[in-house]
Amino acid sequence: MTRAPGGSDPQRSTGSPRSVTARALALLAAFDVGHPRLTLTELSRRSGLPLATAHRLAAELEQWRALERDQDGRYRIGFRLWEMGLLAPVHGRLREVALPSLLALHRATLATVQLAAIDGFDAIYVEKLTADSSVPVASRIGARLPLHASGAGKAILAFQEDTFVEALLQSPLERFTDHTIVTGSALRRELARIRSAGIATSSQEYRPGSLSIAVPVLVNGLPAASIGLVSYELESDLGVHAPALRQAAESISARIASAGDNPFPSLQREPETPASSIQ
Repeated sequence: MTRAPGGSDPQRSTGSPRSVTARALALLAAFDVGHPRLTLTELSRRSGLPLATAHRLAAELEQWRALERDQDGRYRIGFRLWEMGLLAPVHGRLREVALPSLLALHRATLATVQLAAIDGFDAIYVEKLTADSSVPVASRIGARLPLHASGAGKAILAFQEDTFVEALLQSPLERFTDHTIVTGSALRRELARIRSAGIATSSQEYRPGSLSIAVPVLVNGLPAASIGLVSYELESDLGVHAPALRQAAESISARIASAGDNPFPSLQREPETPASSIQ
Protein backbone atom coordinates (compact mmCIF):
# COMPACT_ATOMS: atom_id res chain seq x y z
CA MET A 1 0.00 0.00 0.00
CA THR A 2 1.34 3.46 -0.87
CA ARG A 3 2.68 5.20 2.22
CA ALA A 4 3.20 8.79 1.11
CA PRO A 5 3.52 11.32 -1.11
CA GLY A 6 6.86 12.62 0.02
CA GLY A 7 8.33 10.26 2.56
CA SER A 8 9.71 6.79 2.88
CA ASP A 9 9.39 3.85 5.19
CA PRO A 10 12.73 3.19 6.89
CA GLN A 11 12.00 -0.52 7.04
CA ARG A 12 11.33 -0.74 3.32
CA SER A 13 14.33 1.25 2.13
CA THR A 14 16.81 -0.70 0.09
CA GLY A 15 20.09 -1.50 1.81
CA SER A 16 21.07 -0.93 5.41
CA PRO A 17 20.26 2.55 6.81
CA ARG A 18 23.38 4.69 7.16
CA SER A 19 22.62 7.50 9.61
CA VAL A 20 22.03 6.85 13.30
CA THR A 21 18.55 8.35 13.01
CA ALA A 22 17.66 6.13 10.05
CA ARG A 23 18.92 3.06 11.90
CA ALA A 24 16.87 3.86 15.00
CA LEU A 25 13.78 4.45 12.87
CA ALA A 26 14.37 1.19 11.01
CA LEU A 27 14.51 -0.62 14.33
CA LEU A 28 11.22 0.90 15.46
CA ALA A 29 9.63 0.21 12.07
CA ALA A 30 10.31 -3.50 12.59
CA PHE A 31 7.26 -3.59 14.87
CA ASP A 32 3.77 -3.84 13.43
CA VAL A 33 0.42 -5.38 14.31
CA GLY A 34 1.66 -8.79 13.22
CA HIS A 35 4.94 -8.43 15.10
CA PRO A 36 4.30 -6.56 18.37
CA ARG A 37 6.99 -8.52 20.27
CA LEU A 38 10.40 -9.28 18.76
CA THR A 39 13.58 -10.97 19.85
CA LEU A 40 16.88 -9.23 19.20
CA THR A 41 17.55 -11.57 16.28
CA GLU A 42 14.13 -10.76 14.79
CA LEU A 43 14.75 -7.03 15.27
CA SER A 44 18.04 -7.35 13.41
CA ARG A 45 16.50 -9.31 10.55
CA ARG A 46 13.39 -7.18 10.10
CA SER A 47 15.27 -3.87 10.34
CA GLY A 48 18.13 -4.95 8.08
CA LEU A 49 20.66 -3.99 10.74
CA PRO A 50 23.66 -6.00 11.91
CA LEU A 51 23.00 -7.83 15.16
CA ALA A 52 25.54 -5.77 17.10
CA THR A 53 24.03 -2.50 15.85
CA ALA A 54 20.50 -3.65 16.65
CA HIS A 55 21.63 -4.65 20.15
CA ARG A 56 23.25 -1.27 20.84
CA LEU A 57 20.33 0.77 19.52
CA ALA A 58 17.74 -1.40 21.29
CA ALA A 59 19.57 -0.90 24.59
CA GLU A 60 19.61 2.88 24.09
CA LEU A 61 15.93 2.96 23.11
CA GLU A 62 15.06 0.80 26.11
CA GLN A 63 16.92 3.17 28.41
CA TRP A 64 14.89 6.04 26.94
CA ARG A 65 11.70 3.94 27.39
CA ALA A 66 10.92 3.92 23.68
CA LEU A 67 11.26 0.14 23.95
CA GLU A 68 10.74 -2.24 26.83
CA ARG A 69 11.27 -5.96 27.36
CA ASP A 70 8.79 -8.47 28.66
CA GLN A 71 9.48 -11.44 30.92
CA ASP A 72 10.65 -13.51 27.95
CA GLY A 73 13.21 -10.87 26.99
CA ARG A 74 11.36 -9.86 23.83
CA TYR A 75 11.24 -6.20 22.89
CA ARG A 76 8.02 -4.24 22.47
CA ILE A 77 7.04 -0.59 22.05
CA GLY A 78 7.43 1.36 25.30
CA PHE A 79 5.33 3.90 27.14
CA ARG A 80 7.49 6.85 26.05
CA LEU A 81 6.45 6.42 22.40
CA TRP A 82 2.81 6.05 23.42
CA GLU A 83 3.02 9.29 25.42
CA MET A 84 4.59 11.12 22.50
CA GLY A 85 2.03 9.72 20.09
CA LEU A 86 -0.74 11.31 22.12
CA LEU A 87 0.74 14.71 21.26
CA ALA A 88 0.05 14.21 17.55
CA PRO A 89 -2.75 16.46 16.21
CA VAL A 90 -4.61 13.42 14.90
CA HIS A 91 -5.17 12.41 18.54
CA GLY A 92 -5.19 15.57 20.64
CA ARG A 93 -7.09 17.63 18.09
CA LEU A 94 -9.05 15.41 15.70
CA ARG A 95 -9.91 12.37 17.80
CA GLU A 96 -10.70 14.22 21.02
CA VAL A 97 -12.88 16.75 19.21
CA ALA A 98 -14.73 14.06 17.27
CA LEU A 99 -15.29 11.56 20.10
CA PRO A 100 -18.55 13.01 21.54
CA SER A 101 -20.17 12.98 18.09
CA LEU A 102 -18.87 9.48 17.37
CA LEU A 103 -20.35 8.20 20.64
CA ALA A 104 -23.71 9.78 19.86
CA LEU A 105 -23.65 8.28 16.36
CA HIS A 106 -22.81 4.85 17.72
CA ARG A 107 -25.68 5.01 20.25
CA ALA A 108 -28.11 6.11 17.54
CA THR A 109 -27.13 3.50 14.94
CA LEU A 110 -25.66 0.61 16.95
CA ALA A 111 -23.31 0.18 13.99
CA THR A 112 -19.52 0.13 13.87
CA VAL A 113 -18.42 3.77 13.68
CA GLN A 114 -15.02 4.71 12.32
CA LEU A 115 -13.06 7.95 12.10
CA ALA A 116 -10.35 8.14 9.46
CA ALA A 117 -7.73 10.71 8.53
CA ILE A 118 -5.48 10.97 5.51
CA ASP A 119 -1.77 10.17 5.55
CA GLY A 120 -0.15 10.44 2.15
CA PHE A 121 -2.09 8.23 -0.24
CA ASP A 122 -3.61 6.16 2.58
CA ALA A 123 -6.42 6.66 5.02
CA ILE A 124 -5.71 5.64 8.59
CA TYR A 125 -8.23 4.71 11.26
CA VAL A 126 -8.02 7.15 14.17
CA GLU A 127 -10.94 5.83 16.21
CA LYS A 128 -13.40 2.94 16.09
CA LEU A 129 -16.49 2.27 18.18
CA THR A 130 -18.14 -1.10 17.95
CA ALA A 131 -20.18 -3.53 20.00
CA ASP A 132 -18.75 -6.45 18.02
CA SER A 133 -15.50 -7.86 19.39
CA SER A 134 -14.94 -9.85 16.18
CA VAL A 135 -14.29 -6.85 13.91
CA PRO A 136 -11.39 -7.75 11.54
CA VAL A 137 -7.83 -6.67 12.36
CA ALA A 138 -7.76 -4.61 9.16
CA SER A 139 -10.18 -2.14 10.77
CA ARG A 140 -8.26 -1.71 14.03
CA ILE A 141 -7.25 1.76 15.20
CA GLY A 142 -4.04 2.68 13.40
CA ALA A 143 -4.74 0.43 10.42
CA ARG A 144 -4.19 1.83 6.95
CA LEU A 145 -6.63 1.44 4.12
CA PRO A 146 -6.61 2.51 0.47
CA LEU A 147 -8.22 5.79 -0.48
CA HIS A 148 -9.67 4.33 -3.68
CA ALA A 149 -11.18 1.13 -2.28
CA SER A 150 -12.96 2.08 0.95
CA GLY A 151 -15.90 4.24 1.91
CA ALA A 152 -13.84 6.24 4.42
CA GLY A 153 -11.04 6.67 1.90
CA LYS A 154 -13.24 7.71 -1.01
CA ALA A 155 -15.11 10.22 1.16
CA ILE A 156 -11.77 11.96 1.75
CA LEU A 157 -10.43 11.52 -1.77
CA ALA A 158 -13.54 12.93 -3.48
CA PHE A 159 -13.03 16.32 -1.85
CA GLN A 160 -9.28 16.57 -2.35
CA GLU A 161 -7.89 18.95 -4.95
CA ASP A 162 -7.67 17.61 -8.51
CA THR A 163 -3.87 17.68 -8.43
CA PHE A 164 -3.87 15.25 -5.49
CA VAL A 165 -6.20 12.83 -7.28
CA GLU A 166 -4.10 12.95 -10.43
CA ALA A 167 -0.95 12.31 -8.40
CA LEU A 168 -2.62 9.26 -6.88
CA LEU A 169 -3.50 8.00 -10.35
CA GLN A 170 0.13 8.14 -11.47
CA SER A 171 0.53 4.70 -9.89
CA PRO A 172 -1.63 1.66 -10.65
CA LEU A 173 -4.65 1.25 -8.39
CA GLU A 174 -4.28 -1.92 -6.36
CA ARG A 175 -7.00 -4.53 -6.70
CA PHE A 176 -8.17 -6.06 -3.42
CA THR A 177 -11.34 -7.84 -4.57
CA ASP A 178 -13.30 -8.33 -7.77
CA HIS A 179 -15.26 -5.18 -6.84
CA THR A 180 -12.28 -2.82 -6.47
CA ILE A 181 -12.15 0.19 -8.80
CA VAL A 182 -8.83 -0.07 -10.62
CA THR A 183 -9.07 2.35 -13.57
CA GLY A 184 -8.62 6.10 -13.48
CA SER A 185 -11.72 6.81 -15.53
CA ALA A 186 -13.95 4.70 -13.27
CA LEU A 187 -12.49 6.29 -10.14
CA ARG A 188 -13.01 9.82 -11.47
CA ARG A 189 -16.67 8.99 -12.18
CA GLU A 190 -17.06 7.53 -8.70
CA LEU A 191 -15.54 10.61 -7.06
CA ALA A 192 -17.83 12.89 -9.05
CA ARG A 193 -20.82 10.86 -7.86
CA ILE A 194 -19.64 11.14 -4.26
CA ARG A 195 -19.21 14.91 -4.53
CA SER A 196 -22.72 15.21 -5.92
CA ALA A 197 -24.34 12.96 -3.31
CA GLY A 198 -22.14 14.07 -0.42
CA ILE A 199 -21.70 10.47 0.72
CA ALA A 200 -19.41 7.59 -0.27
CA THR A 201 -20.33 3.93 -0.35
CA SER A 202 -18.24 0.80 -0.67
CA SER A 203 -19.48 -2.73 -1.18
CA GLN A 204 -16.83 -5.44 -0.90
CA GLU A 205 -14.25 -3.21 -2.60
CA TYR A 206 -11.58 -3.69 0.05
CA ARG A 207 -12.67 -6.79 1.95
CA PRO A 208 -15.14 -9.47 0.83
CA GLY A 209 -18.31 -9.36 2.90
CA SER A 210 -17.99 -5.76 4.09
CA LEU A 211 -20.18 -2.74 3.40
CA SER A 212 -19.54 0.87 4.37
CA ILE A 213 -20.84 4.38 3.97
CA ALA A 214 -18.88 7.50 4.87
CA VAL A 215 -19.02 11.28 4.68
CA PRO A 216 -16.20 13.82 4.78
CA VAL A 217 -15.50 16.11 7.70
CA LEU A 218 -14.93 19.35 5.81
CA VAL A 219 -13.07 22.33 7.23
CA ASN A 220 -12.76 25.35 4.94
CA GLY A 221 -13.91 23.19 2.05
CA LEU A 222 -11.21 20.53 2.44
CA PRO A 223 -11.52 17.14 4.14
CA ALA A 224 -9.94 17.02 7.60
CA ALA A 225 -11.17 13.45 8.03
CA SER A 226 -14.11 11.18 7.30
CA ILE A 227 -16.52 9.27 9.49
CA GLY A 228 -18.17 6.09 8.38
CA LEU A 229 -20.36 3.16 9.31
CA VAL A 230 -19.24 -0.38 8.54
CA SER A 231 -21.16 -3.64 8.45
CA TYR A 232 -19.98 -7.18 7.85
CA GLU A 233 -23.47 -8.37 6.98
CA LEU A 234 -24.21 -7.87 3.28
CA GLU A 235 -27.95 -7.51 3.83
CA SER A 236 -27.45 -4.44 6.02
CA ASP A 237 -29.01 -1.16 4.89
CA LEU A 238 -26.54 1.41 6.16
CA GLY A 239 -28.15 4.11 4.01
CA VAL A 240 -30.91 4.63 6.56
CA HIS A 241 -28.28 6.15 8.84
CA ALA A 242 -27.08 8.73 6.30
CA PRO A 243 -28.83 11.70 8.01
CA ALA A 244 -27.28 10.86 11.38
CA LEU A 245 -23.89 10.41 9.71
CA ARG A 246 -24.09 13.82 8.03
CA GLN A 247 -25.18 15.47 11.27
CA ALA A 248 -22.21 13.99 13.12
CA ALA A 249 -19.79 15.17 10.42
CA GLU A 250 -21.21 18.70 10.52
CA SER A 251 -20.87 18.77 14.30
CA ILE A 252 -17.24 17.67 14.15
CA SER A 253 -16.47 20.19 11.39
CA ALA A 254 -17.90 23.01 13.49
CA ARG A 255 -15.91 21.98 16.57
CA ILE A 256 -12.65 21.75 14.61
CA ALA A 257 -13.24 25.16 13.04
CA SER A 258 -14.04 26.75 16.40
CA ALA A 259 -10.92 25.25 17.98
CA GLY A 260 -8.68 27.46 15.88
CA ASP A 261 -4.99 26.75 16.54
CA ASN A 262 -5.60 25.09 19.92
CA PRO A 263 -3.80 21.71 19.72
CA PHE A 264 -5.87 20.25 22.60
CA PRO A 265 -9.33 21.85 22.31
CA SER A 266 -10.99 19.24 24.53
CA LEU A 267 -8.80 20.15 27.49
CA GLN A 268 -9.69 22.90 29.91
CA ARG A 269 -6.46 24.60 30.79
CA GLU A 270 -5.87 26.00 34.25
CA PRO A 271 -4.88 29.68 34.29
CA GLU A 272 -1.16 30.26 34.69
CA THR A 273 -0.02 31.66 38.02
CA PRO A 274 1.79 34.99 37.58
CA ALA A 275 5.48 34.73 38.41
CA SER A 276 5.20 37.67 40.82
CA SER A 277 2.74 35.74 43.01
CA ILE A 278 5.07 32.77 43.50
CA GLN A 279 6.80 33.02 46.89
